[in-house]
Amino acid sequence: MANYKVDDIRNLALVGHGAAGKTSLADALLAKAGAVDRRGSVDEGTSVSDFDEEEKKRRISIDSSVLHLESQGKMVHLLDTPGYADFVGAALGALEAVEAAIVVLSAPNGIEVNARRMFAEAGRRGLARLLVINKLDADNIKFPELVAQIQESFGKNCVLFNVPDAVGPAFSRVLSVLQPPAQVPAGCPVDLAAARSKLIDAIVESDDALMEKYLMEGTVSAEELTAAIPKAVASGTVIPIFCTAAKKDIGIAELLDAIVRYAPSPSQGRRWTGTKGTGDKAQEVTIEPSESGELVGLVFKALSDKFVGNLSFIRIVSGRLTSDQPLVNLRTGKSSRTGGLLLVQGKGQKSIPEAIAGDIIAVAKVEDLAIGDTVATSANAPRLPRPVFPTPMFGLAVEPKSRGDEQKISGSLQKIADEDPTFKITRDPQTKELVINGMSQLHLDVVQQRLKRRYDLEIITKEPKIPYRETIAAEGAADYRHKKQTGGAGQFGEVHLRVYPLPSDITTEEECRARFMNKERFPEIREEYCRYEPEYNFAFVDCIVGGSIPNQFMPAVYKGCMEVMEQGAVAGYRMQNIGVEVYFGKSHPVDSKEVAFKTAGRMAFKKAILTARPAILEPIVTLEVTVPSKYTGAILGDLNTKRGRIENQDSLPGDLAVIVAKVPLAEVTRYKATLDSITQGQGSYTMEFSHYDVVPGNIQQQIISKAKVAVEEED
Repeated sequence: MANYKVDDIRNLALVGHGAAGKTSLADALLAKAGAVDRRGSVDEGTSVSDFDEEEKKRRISIDSSVLHLESQGKMVHLLDTPGYADFVGAALGALEAVEAAIVVLSAPNGIEVNARRMFAEAGRRGLARLLVINKLDADNIKFPELVAQIQESFGKNCVLFNVPDAVGPAFSRVLSVLQPPAQVPAGCPVDLAAARSKLIDAIVESDDALMEKYLMEGTVSAEELTAAIPKAVASGTVIPIFCTAAKKDIGIAELLDAIVRYAPSPSQGRRWTGTKGTGDKAQEVTIEPSESGELVGLVFKALSDKFVGNLSFIRIVSGRLTSDQPLVNLRTGKSSRTGGLLLVQGKGQKSIPEAIAGDIIAVAKVEDLAIGDTVATSANAPRLPRPVFPTPMFGLAVEPKSRGDEQKISGSLQKIADEDPTFKITRDPQTKELVINGMSQLHLDVVQQRLKRRYDLEIITKEPKIPYRETIAAEGAADYRHKKQTGGAGQFGEVHLRVYPLPSDITTEEECRARFMNKERFPEIREEYCRYEPEYNFAFVDCIVGGSIPNQFMPAVYKGCMEVMEQGAVAGYRMQNIGVEVYFGKSHPVDSKEVAFKTAGRMAFKKAILTARPAILEPIVTLEVTVPSKYTGAILGDLNTKRGRIENQDSLPGDLAVIVAKVPLAEVTRYKATLDSITQGQGSYTMEFSHYDVVPGNIQQQIISKAKVAVEEED
């Protein structure tokens, strides 16, 4: 039995921009609560959170780290996340597992781009948010201006809960705003009475009864205000601001106390919903965070540990899990026994007999668990929505440095991909090269180092690969007869088909059948032989009448079309957004074979595409650039040369400008170097996949020429 209940659990993620001090804050909280014997240090390479060799070397967080502590009878699960956009997948995954986000700001640097992004991401998920201004012991800090920037950027409901007695090297303690000291130090940078008034206004606004009393009597006791804070924080009507200097252990005790007292428990936090049933019977249900409820859990992180094996990190949403209970993966339907339940502290683990709703634990040696999977003890349990991660668009072709490592490379890369939802591996159908895709050059550099450290595998990388796609812009038709006679039994197959552009916003078979693959459009449709491939947005429609192509050969025609979808018809790139209708053909009672109809289907499909205004699509990314205002003109001018389309331009506190543009990925694969050159290293940016769009004609010809695709017709 756990020695705490659901209401005693606090789940929080430390998020923000890189170098704001999140990991130092995590180490300080663990030490203050007595959860570790010795306080860790990022600078000394002893941090409990940043334990990976690559993290120690670079002195940055690369993965989210799962930590825990106990204080005042409460169990606090703390997730420390990376602050750089290169590793955003880990931070977004952590937000899926918690009720609250602690957004950490660097006092000298103010509100940086990733802090702004994580604040918004936490809000979208309905999480409570707390702000921590760290590094207040640094020089040249303008505290009142920073607080004003926070309230301007994040809202007036961001209110100070404590303030520094001084800023800079003189900072030695924090002063409570709700219960200020009788004697305010001369170095205090704010008017405590005014700050207290704003705090009280924010708290009473979240409680109608308290507001009425405040208006009637003009005062509310500190006890009544304190009691109202958890509800106000959970609802988002109050966003507390705390002050710290993590490396000097200033403000840590007060922050820990606030986490325990004010952060929402699973019972108070956001509501989890899931889908029960399938098809027409599917319905959305609210999942109560109860120990006695049905077991439901979400896999939000995975790790391949050389000693323990595969670790899957699970947030228990509802119910109770014991170490001897089998887990059902609702994605695969498979039931597996765990290698025990683990409570994780950085790289350390300890076995526990059970976990309850709200807990964050790990299970070892459960195969085929992936990030986003829902686990339960019943196959009929509600399925939780899968987290959505940015599409990795920075690609490199890779090959092993040593000839003997060809077999080893795919498996090793796949293990890393299983841990990181923003890292993908594909095989280029044109060049047969293995291509890795990540968020940035730094992201893929880290992957290379991990391959070397973990698997003693070195790779050679080539120029970034742009994942172009091919499609059609009009309807087309063609037929092809494949006839081959080589003595004895020959080969014969003839296929007639039409091709159609398929709307790019179709994503499921249900949508495809409703909008395209139906009797209204194709009166002769034989639905049992139709196929839809969501990965390609490809619809295969069988309209054969009278057996002109025998049923047993229709799968071969489909395979032939799929080969073209994979290999392309113009420049060797994968195709998408296409529907094909097979409506006639001919066969031979002796010479017709699968291979003949596969070839005929492939060649007819390729010919039809060439009559349907084939086009090359390029990936378009949303680029958000944050720079000092004086560089705005230079950034806009540069984006114009990159075929960028400016969508928004705004001013931010601190004399900063943010520019949002849609830009072809091919133009910004090396954007970091460009931005650093323009802004002398003072700019930052985020880049996410937006959509595919048609490449301009002149550039399309360049791509086709560069690809050097020889379109060969087979006999």
